[in-house]
Amino acid sequence: MESGAGPHASQNVRGAGLFDRIDYRLIEAAEDKDHLYAMRYRAYLHGGLILPSESQRVSDPYDDVPNAWIFGIYVDGELCSSLRLHVLTPEWRTSYATELFGDVLHPRLDQGEVFIDPARFVADPEKHQRFPELPYVTLRLAYLACEYFNADTGLAVVRAEHQAFYRRVFLHKTIAEPRAFPNVLKKVALMASPFRAQREQVLTRFPIMRSSSFERRMLFDRPNVRRVRAVEVPPLHLPSIAPGF
Repeated sequence: MESGAGPHASQNVRGAGLFDRIDYRLIEAAEDKDHLYAMRYRAYLHGGLILPSESQRVSDPYDDVPNAWIFGIYVDGELCSSLRLHVLTPEWRTSYATELFGDVLHPRLDQGEVFIDPARFVADPEKHQRFPELPYVTLRLAYLACEYFNADTGLAVVRAEHQAFYRRVFLHKTIAEPRAFPNVLKKVALMASPFRAQREQVLTRFPIMRSSSFERRMLFDRPNVRRVRAVEVPPLHLPSIAPGF
């Protein structure tokens, strides 16, 4: 669906200039998934996160669990970036973050907390140079998901060089120090921020994070989604797979 933040932010706000050109699409068709997995590979290889592979694709079992939403962000009809969102609840606990930082997150889930866990944020290396606003319009999806699912906390699994962005835009703080994921070339830390307590501050500073209830329903609504239970996924020990940011 086309982006529909309303009212539209000033063109002086970072990311607002792309609003009339972007389309958020849920990735479901096999052909679209293949294009996405190829873009992930190019992005991770360019970023020094993985080693070359014969398949030239990056995917994992978490792409197919019922608490995952995978979006492609298209600019002028071209796939430019992607984000996978996991909704974590006491019933839904499957994600990279809960695998790597389960000792931190499971006790909070036991208390009934709801998290939005964005992962697999990638941008096509060439298109990222053309559209430096991509991180803002892509990660906007995580903020909209926090609103739609009434989340308590937004998460981010982040490499050291990207932590300043999350602190500045989403007011995230580090809640778990960097850890190594099996066969991944860089460590990642767990960052988080309380959604409701900081919502207005974020929206004031970054109006592109605003959205309508109609846009949120179009992006995230699924029949019977709240009746789906968690699916068990075996721990990943895959070569050359990066956990996200």
